Amino acid sequence: MVILDVLTDMAMTGRLGPVFIGADWSDVTAALGEPWDVGTTPPGEEEPHLFAYGDLELSVCPCRKVSLICVQTWREVIELPRPLAGGTGTFPGEIRQAEVVSALDAAGCPWQPYLPLTFGDQRTLMAIPSGAAFTFELLEDEEPVLNVMGLPGDRHDCTAPQAGTGSASAYGLSMVSK
Repeated sequence: MVILDVLTDMAMTGRLGPVFIGADWSDVTAALGEPWDVGTTPPGEEEPHLFAYGDLELSVCPCRKVSLICVQTWREVIELPRPLAGGTGTFPGEIRQAEVVSALDAAGCPWQPYLPLTFGDQRTLMAIPSGAAFTFELLEDEEPVLNVMGLPGDRHDCTAPQAGTGSASAYGLSMVSK
């Protein structure tokens, strides 16, 4: 499998295996294990909310639902969990815009420019089926390079206790980085 197969499938379905917007965090960790890294928590909040499995980054709401998904693609090597990506789980980075457009077109995935995230030195394309955003860095005298691919959050109205009322253990995590 190549990284464009993974990203195109995400753009078409809005999911990467058990990872999708609204997925229960316990289902994700049951399938993938503990996250490889845990993001920092903003001041005043006890619960972490950004978790990473290599270059797959997930935001998790206090209600334990996945609320945002992105794949960082700006690195020389992109690493994803092997159960989701197959093979070694590593892929070459520096994906060009023409490669992304070609892969989306070949998969029959309609897309369009996404103007709210197109400004300055970046350009964004949106895959229509899932709303996935492919954001490219515009390089001088070079074809745009994919910086990140993300699935839009659901912006649900969370009814879980908010910051300061819980703990990291609510996520079922041992706070250890890989």
